[in-house]
Amino acid sequence: MAFAKKLSFVIPCYYSELTVTGVVEDIIKEFPLSEFDMEIILVNDGSTDNTFAVIKGLAQKYAQVKALNLAKNFGQDAALMAGYSHASGDYIISLDDDGQNPPAEAHKLIAKMDEGYDAVFGKYHVKKHSRFKNWGSHLNDKMATLLLGKPKDLTLCSYYIMNRFTMLEMLKYQNAFPYIWGLILRTTDHITNIFIDHRARTVGETTFTLKKLIGLWLNGFTSFSIKPLRIATTCGGIVALLGFIFTICMVIRQLIAPDPIAGWTSLMAVLLIIGGMLMVMIGLLGEYIGRIFISQNRSPQYVIREEYHQKEIE
Repeated sequence: MAFAKKLSFVIPCYYSELTVTGVVEDIIKEFPLSEFDMEIILVNDGSTDNTFAVIKGLAQKYAQVKALNLAKNFGQDAALMAGYSHASGDYIISLDDDGQNPPAEAHKLIAKMDEGYDAVFGKYHVKKHSRFKNWGSHLNDKMATLLLGKPKDLTLCSYYIMNRFTMLEMLKYQNAFPYIWGLILRTTDHITNIFIDHRARTVGETTFTLKKLIGLWLNGFTSFSIKPLRIATTCGGIVALLGFIFTICMVIRQLIAPDPIAGWTSLMAVLLIIGGMLMVMIGLLGEYIGRIFISQNRSPQYVIREEYHQKEIE
């Protein structure tokens, strides 16, 4: 039987032993092999619970499932890149492992892709994440708009679809610290949204933390934008200009009224502000240099310890 497009579902898994089975079974229910040419790639991102045992069991049970086990926790974006390197589909669909992205909504993404887009991101009618995760997603979206040139009317989320052309271009990025949104945005501007539904979490708690949020920001602006350096340069120029103007004012005042100028407290405050700004700028520059150093040392995006899948679909 000839199929129009092969679908590859890529799911990064992190402490999802209780939820990933339901996600996979929902996908198989919505996209049966009798109607779709489909594969599911599950990537265990260094979970130390039974997550890999569960996804390996799914690969043994379902021939369309591939299980990858990373040697340690490399982060969600690196896990996605590992999954993409094993994807053979014409359309690649990424979704979360927690069951909050209904697989049935992928039909909407596919239909929109068929209109000729390179990537389509879901846009939730109502987000049912925790308040902290919604706040983090909002800040990431603003950062992508400010630093990566994302159109303001485009909403990014973890449930999206892209064509094989976009995926292959993304895989050309071999450096450490991949940032999926940045890779997609620098590859194409044929991107759009489609409204989809979102489920509330029914099992477990989110693994999204402040540390991961900060890591996403750093990956985003240090790997795909030099705007922070330009902002730092602009701030330095403004502070230097203000200092020059302040110095001229003090000289003029001394010429007009040569009295001792009191102001040790204000002077220390200014020195602390300027010193703090300098330390932030040096730290930012160091972050860029450090990542260049790590990339030059060919630090891997990910390391696959084990993979399992049936050779042929019966």
